Amino acid sequence: MDPFTMPSSDPSLIQHRKAAIDRARSVVVKVGTSVLTAQDGSLDRERIDLLSAQLCRIADSGRQVVMVSSGAVGAGIGKLGLSHRPTGLAQLQACAAIGQTHLIQAYESGLTPRGRHAAQVLLTATDLRRRSGYLHVRNALTQIHEFGAIAVINENDSVAVAELMTTFGDNDRLAAHVAGLLSDTLMIILSDVDGLYDGPPDDPNSQRIELVESLSESILALAEDHRGGMSKGGMASKLEAVTIATSHGHTAIIGPGRDDAVLDKIFACKPIGTLFLPTEKSIRGRRRWIGSSAPVAGTLHLDRGAATAVRENGSSLLAVGITSVTGSFQQGAVVSLVDPANVEIARGLCNYTSTEVSRILGQTSDHIEEVLGKCPYENVVHRNNLVLSGMGD
Repeated sequence: MDPFTMPSSDPSLIQHRKAAIDRARSVVVKVGTSVLTAQDGSLDRERIDLLSAQLCRIADSGRQVVMVSSGAVGAGIGKLGLSHRPTGLAQLQACAAIGQTHLIQAYESGLTPRGRHAAQVLLTATDLRRRSGYLHVRNALTQIHEFGAIAVINENDSVAVAELMTTFGDNDRLAAHVAGLLSDTLMIILSDVDGLYDGPPDDPNSQRIELVESLSESILALAEDHRGGMSKGGMASKLEAVTIATSHGHTAIIGPGRDDAVLDKIFACKPIGTLFLPTEKSIRGRRRWIGSSAPVAGTLHLDRGAATAVRENGSSLLAVGITSVTGSFQQGAVVSLVDPANVEIARGLCNYTSTEVSRILGQTSDHIEEVLGKCPYENVVHRNNLVLSGMGD
């Protein structure tokens, strides 16, 4: 069987798209500089407004929505009135810092009339390498969603320095890593081409590939322009990002960013862009890491009510339901949750250190600040950072 399918009227292709949409609880949309830049090199605010309206419609469906947006450097260049893109690292970082405010203001202007706000999140690679940083980022994105806002993420170009190996390299890979933070994610990469083609996109004989069931060597080779050895429209980095996302069990789509209704069409299951199916044996990085691979640093002993709430009701673990703590661990460590019979019911990432848990156990959430002098989290283990024992992902 071919690893990919050309556009056709085959109803099974629509079913694949419908299944991907129905399964998606989270949506990560990545948009590149080429899509957000007007002909004069300035930020295309009309494009951002169109995208903002569609992001709000997705969020209104109850899904968590995250936008990974390039464009800060270009926005800075336009705001400063520069005639060309600087080549010096410090100049590029300064342009990014200046342009980022312009970029986030554009998203805020597009989202606010639809009842939502833009939440600026700037990341570097090291923010997701450390488990404590991973936990902070994931909890922040969860809370942004619960507040009804939409996170707009960009690499923190003003401090990320390639020589120090702190950059993701591009926002395609950043989007894939962000998708890995969330559950049941659909990752959408909006490009200046309509999707993955079986030849050069500008060749009239090339055809768009509608469905890719597996990222074989023949598929990855399509990103190479053998005439010059260069990536076609940055497709190599996009396929690398898709490889990361699908290996974590997520579906991905590369679609035409300049289509004014691209996101609406995707969620209407229209045959637009290229759909990539997740691998059959997905990594499911975070939850598999929590449930099996990660070392368990300590144990939280739960009363009967808390054990039932976690095991049967899908609830977060609150301090009031903890009777004792065993072990010494830092914030962000994986802990075992055991019921009154000392049977493990779950594992999860702990929002507090063992010392802090020992001080707040048995306390209601509104007393945490009184005991610790702070209350960064109302729960000790959030349900999204928790895996029931024996259930995997």
